[in-house]
Amino acid sequence: MKEFVKKVSSKISKLSSEQLRQVIDSITEENDVLNSIMDSLSTGLIIVDSDWCLMQTNIAAERLIPFKIRPNDIKTEKPAIWDIINDEYIIKFLKEYSISPKVNSEEEFSMQTDSGNRFITMSIVPLVLKNWKEANYSSEVKSSISGSIITVDDITEKKQQEILLHRMESLASLTNLAASVAHEIKNPLGAISIHIQLLQRAVKKARDGDGTLPKEKFMEGYISVINEEIDNLNKIVLDFLFAVRPVQADMTLCDPDVLLSRFVEFFKPEFDSKNVRVTLNLCNSGKKLLMDEKLFREVMVNLTQNALSAILDRFPLKDSKQNILSAEKISRGELVIESCIKNDRYSLTVADNGSGMDEKTAGRIFEPYYTTKADGTGLGLTTVYKIIKEFRGDIDVKSVPWHGTAFMISIPIHQNGMKLLEAQEN
Repeated sequence: MKEFVKKVSSKISKLSSEQLRQVIDSITEENDVLNSIMDSLSTGLIIVDSDWCLMQTNIAAERLIPFKIRPNDIKTEKPAIWDIINDEYIIKFLKEYSISPKVNSEEEFSMQTDSGNRFITMSIVPLVLKNWKEANYSSEVKSSISGSIITVDDITEKKQQEILLHRMESLASLTNLAASVAHEIKNPLGAISIHIQLLQRAVKKARDGDGTLPKEKFMEGYISVINEEIDNLNKIVLDFLFAVRPVQADMTLCDPDVLLSRFVEFFKPEFDSKNVRVTLNLCNSGKKLLMDEKLFREVMVNLTQNALSAILDRFPLKDSKQNILSAEKISRGELVIESCIKNDRYSLTVADNGSGMDEKTAGRIFEPYYTTKADGTGLGLTTVYKIIKEFRGDIDVKSVPWHGTAFMISIPIHQNGMKLLEAQEN
């Protein structure tokens, strides 16, 4: 078809009306075939010109991308592509590329739909047009970049399989936990069995004798031990159920630094009211992590509230005689939240200069029902640990008594399987 159009364009002035009509019909038919091919693709295609104005889309792109206006409904001049897309992260990606193009730039996005979360990957490549010029019966080809081609692929099923595989791997580790619980159950069951046998013997002895039951305190002693061991069994079972119950995570691609900025704005007034300084040092890399926004907020609530409690233990608002202290004496508390990117992982540190913990306590804080607070449940940091593991991350703690505590969280950044190279200038 290219050769045909090239030859016709060089002789168009010599063609009759009928020949022109045949040429137009052929070009129209070819164009219809190309449009049918585009609309048959499962990959979404968006074509824009050098000014990023929309030129053409296919059906898959309109299905996968949230448009404010359907491209086919636009009757006036073509708008810039980011003016008709209804997703701030996609718009940011496109604008950043328009300012600083990269070879094979690719990014993943997630969005809410009526059927749940959808994950897509979007990539951009230059649109190269070839211009044919007839010269001395030979063909000279000149190429120029006249826009961009944006491809969109649905990777929802792949992401869901990855999440499911991760959860199955987590369940595989329950064998050792179950064996440990079985061992823990043995002791209470043994104590219950022994004391029931003692009760049975006492009752049998009474029946074989004068029929008088043992003294009340004798009976109550055995029953009290039995009830205590039953409570221990119940606690072991509850701990086990809490440990194996999966986290109900609604995983999406989120920018953690954006979420942290919002969260700090929410809790900072409480810290300010207690004269505790909050320092926020974020790398603002724009990298996205696969996680649940609400659960990430729950992690930060637990860590910051624990930090505030530890700070007030070291720098109380009142002295031992319950007198309110001056601001100068209670303004030394500090919470520092820092993030950075290191070795393809997002690292987050939440540190305070509170009362701290000894090594033994720090080694047990993620265990279910372990707490050093009189009114604590012992479930907060266990929940934090489970959530971070659901994000495929790691969490560690370092603490020095009466100096402070630092929680270090590390979550992997999604890798697209290719390295992006800056365009080389000749």
